[in-house]
Order: sequence, then C-alpha cells, then structure tokens
Amino acid sequence: MTRPQIAVGLVLLALGCQKPVKPGDPLPELSRAERDRFDRGKVVFDSVFTPETGLGPLFNATGCGECHEDPAGGRGDEVEVHATAFHAPVCDPLAQEGGPVIQQHSTPALKQALGIDAEPFPPSATARAMRTSPVVFGRGLLDLVPDSVLLAYADPGDRNHDGVKGRPNRFADGRIGRFGRKAFVPTLREFNAGAFAAEMSVTSPEQPTEEDIGGKPIPAGVDPAADPEITQAQLDFADDFVRFLAPPTPLKLGQDGRHGRDLFSQLGCASCHIPTLRTGYSPVPALANREFAAYTDLLLHDMGPDLADICLGLATPADFRTEPLLDLRGAEHFLHDGRATTLEQAIELHGGEGSAARDRFKTLSAADRAALVGFLKSL
Repeated sequence: MTRPQIAVGLVLLALGCQKPVKPGDPLPELSRAERDRFDRGKVVFDSVFTPETGLGPLFNATGCGECHEDPAGGRGDEVEVHATAFHAPVCDPLAQEGGPVIQQHSTPALKQALGIDAEPFPPSATARAMRTSPVVFGRGLLDLVPDSVLLAYADPGDRNHDGVKGRPNRFADGRIGRFGRKAFVPTLREFNAGAFAAEMSVTSPEQPTEEDIGGKPIPAGVDPAADPEITQAQLDFADDFVRFLAPPTPLKLGQDGRHGRDLFSQLGCASCHIPTLRTGYSPVPALANREFAAYTDLLLHDMGPDLADICLGLATPADFRTEPLLDLRGAEHFLHDGRATTLEQAIELHGGEGSAARDRFKTLSAADRAALVGFLKSL
C-alpha cells in the first residue's frame, strides 16, 4: 500500500468514528461563539441584495446563496464569463476594460442609462472562459495548508519524470495563490471580499470602490446605495460562515469502492489530487493542525490545449489549479466550465499533465472503471 493510500485510509478511519458531516454543515468542534458566528454569517450569505441595498449596477448574482446553493455553500447552475488577454509570457487581466470577471446582468437604472443588459465583452480579450460555481466546503482548511507544503509538492522541472509538473501561481505581490480555478488569490479572506465586489458589485470596507462599466465610469444616479454597502461586521460574519464550512464526510466504501480508491492512486490521479492535506496554526482549534481529505495540491498544472481558455497571473491559458474533489456525489457537471456531464467524461477530457493517468483509465476493464467512478462518487 502506498503512502497516499495509507494516509487517506487513516483519515477516513478517523472520520468513521465521528458523526458524518453533511454538505453545508459547520466544522465539528467549533466553540459556541464560533458556531454563533457561523449562523450569523449564513444570514449574510443568504441575503438577497437589491439596488437600494448595494446590488450592481452590474452583477452576476443577487447574493452569495444564489450561486452557492442547496445547501448554502454548495454549487449552483449559474455559469460566469471571464476574459483576459495573453501575450506570452504576459497576462493582462484587462482591468481597464472590465476584466477579468464580465458581469452578466445590469440593474434597471443602468439599463435605462446605457441600454445594456450585461457588461460589454472586452475588445482586447484573447479568450473567453466559462466558469461554473463550485462548492466552497472545506475552504477554511485549504486556506491554512502551509505554503511550504504546497511548494514541497511542486515539481516544475519534473524531477521524478512522471510527467506531472505542478507549480504555484503567485499574486501580484508575489504571495502564493490557492483560490480560484487559476489559483490566483492567496487567502480565503481576499477571495470572499472579492466575491462581494466582483459577483454582486457590493462594496465593503476592504473593497470600498465600485467596479467600472467595461472600463468606463458608472453614470451618475444609477447606484443609490452609499459605499461601503456592507459593514465590516457583515463581511466578517460571511467570511466566518465560509471559513467554518466543513468538508462533507466521504461515504463508507465497500469492496469495489476500496478497489476504486486503490486504482485512483495506481493510475496517477493522486499525483495531483493529493488525498490528504494538513493545516498549520490557527487560533480556531477546529481548524488548527487538522488532516483532512482534500484531493488537491492547490498547484497549477498544464491540462492541454483542449481545455485552455484564459490566463491569470502566472497561469497560462492551459494551466488550471487541481480541483479539490469535495462533494462529488452531489455534482451533475464537472470541470471548470461544466462541459462534462459524467465523471468518465471529466477524466477522459484531461490532457497535458493529466494525459498519462487518462490513458491508463481508458485501458481499464469496465468493472475497474466502474469501481473508480464509484469511489469518486463516495467523495
């Protein structure tokens, strides 16, 4: 048995001794005060914004819970549009033209002023990307995996000659990124505050300035709410809600599922989808020094030209962060843009650094393929 197999087995054994955590549940062992913050944050997360309370004038959703729903923190059926310009080796996020997130809806006041239903697509873009809304379970744990752990998994020179060359993305200031499909945002806090601004155009004390309209100023009179449109306390509560969402407990495996888990490692899937990670220090004991089923290395990998779309930071169009395999049993679409409708399709669409594992999967017998997929559906 390999080290990843032993590690994930021990974690799942420990989880089996606890009450199963369902999608949308808070982390076990939160204090009463932390659980109260989780509950109060869910109220903010589930809030529906209007133009009078800060929505827009451009937006993708009227609240966090519109995209991350059923339960709160889960996936939704919305598909976003992103755009950047890649002129190798430079990536331009097109902030001067409204990028990289291109909002798909406008408030009535903005439509009356400019006659637009959505933000104009940037004329300088070299690619358009579609993005589904992933679950945000377990993100507080992913936030606390030390950078040193991620760097230890990086192998940009392919020293072990397995064809897998994970590398970190980095934010504009040089910090290691880990959130978003391109792993550009370094911390969960920044990602959450940025989501209020980018998805709902709701300003906060940490992002107090409204986004523009395709690079042009917002017309006077179309944004009735004073900035910032949510308070620091509201942002803090929403951040704690996401931070304290637990990764769901994987389902108990039978013999076929355990065989599928072994195949997952043998095929090389676990080279990128690292089964378990461990957090570092946190003032919240429920988050500190916790080993958990993550199935990601949070690094960038070249997934080949067929999946390529936009760039972001150091990520080229073909580079994507390894997706954490959490709550797969609740998913109906897979990959960053939802193009795959089955797990088999998702595996077979892996290219680039995922090609070898994909090709091994294709050689499996029907029974072995079913066992591997059955294991994935337990997550």
